[in-house]
Amino acid sequence: MTTPPAGTLTIAEAAAEFSAANTYLSACTSGLPTKSTQLELAGDLQRWSHGLASAVEYGSIVEETRTLFARLMGTDPSRVASGSQTSSLVSIIAAGVPDGAEILCVNGDFSSVPHPFVQQAHRGVTVRYVSIEDLAASIRPSTHMVAFSLVQSATGSIADARAIRAAASRHGALTLCDTTQAVGWLPVSADDYDITVTHTYKWLCVPRGVAFMTMHPRLFDSYRPIAAGWYSSDNVWSSCYSTSMTLAPDASRFDVSPAWPAWVGARAALSFFNRLEMNEVRSHNVDLGNLLCESLGMDALDQAIVTWPDADGSQLARLTAAGIVASGRAGRARVAFHLWNSRADVERVVAALH
Repeated sequence: MTTPPAGTLTIAEAAAEFSAANTYLSACTSGLPTKSTQLELAGDLQRWSHGLASAVEYGSIVEETRTLFARLMGTDPSRVASGSQTSSLVSIIAAGVPDGAEILCVNGDFSSVPHPFVQQAHRGVTVRYVSIEDLAASIRPSTHMVAFSLVQSATGSIADARAIRAAASRHGALTLCDTTQAVGWLPVSADDYDITVTHTYKWLCVPRGVAFMTMHPRLFDSYRPIAAGWYSSDNVWSSCYSTSMTLAPDASRFDVSPAWPAWVGARAALSFFNRLEMNEVRSHNVDLGNLLCESLGMDALDQAIVTWPDADGSQLARLTAAGIVASGRAGRARVAFHLWNSRADVERVVAALH
């Protein structure tokens, strides 16, 4: 079992762990590595180059990281499956829903959530789209599952998760929540949902290629590990060449073989985030987002991601010309505030746009 990381970091101490030299406002696209993550990755590269990297040691790192993620999500490691991409994890679920199932999704949600279900149309599975604001009210007795992102990638809008869970419970629908744009700045409890999926390279600042799925134990036997391999067994080292396999008894039956170097970075990053008070991170990010809204004459959004119309891309171009790293999605300019950002970054955005 991983020893809990010692000592809670202040926001100022956390910010000092990043070394961005410019105004980086794109955590919603890709996070930045902490200094400890950089050191761990460099050390791993050295060990590998000298022939000292060990598959067994990498396996231990994966298990430590699984425990760190479980702690961050307020759940047990036995409920956590490891993967590499959210779409592949959602595909496990999509392949296992009943023929003819109705899946309720959000119009404009990131495609990794609805598209695996869309690919099950040959079995009569239907995907119904509604706005994020209407999601809870749109759940009905025929809804098998509601699949949605807690924070919408294109707009930063935060779903009314409590209302969605309550409506799903009333109608007997399962909940699948993508927390990729939430975990790392917004407090999240995995056990509030039947299933969650999370890619960690954004707000958790992990190298790309490390993703997780959490699942309630009553659902373990409801889905097949469609990408089963040696890492899906109850003993990974005895299953490398066997003609039969006993699946792991817990969520690790859905594991895929890990991309080892990324997990070295993941362990360092998740150790760091376990030392943060997530409500303080939320306040820091939201305060900066609201300050930008006020400065641009917009209503406060209480979001870490702030977007505004930019159909021709001119607003994003102004930010880029001023040396600000931002992004554009769905015809909107998009900025994101995280630990390394400050009021000075807000001032730079306002100056660039005016």
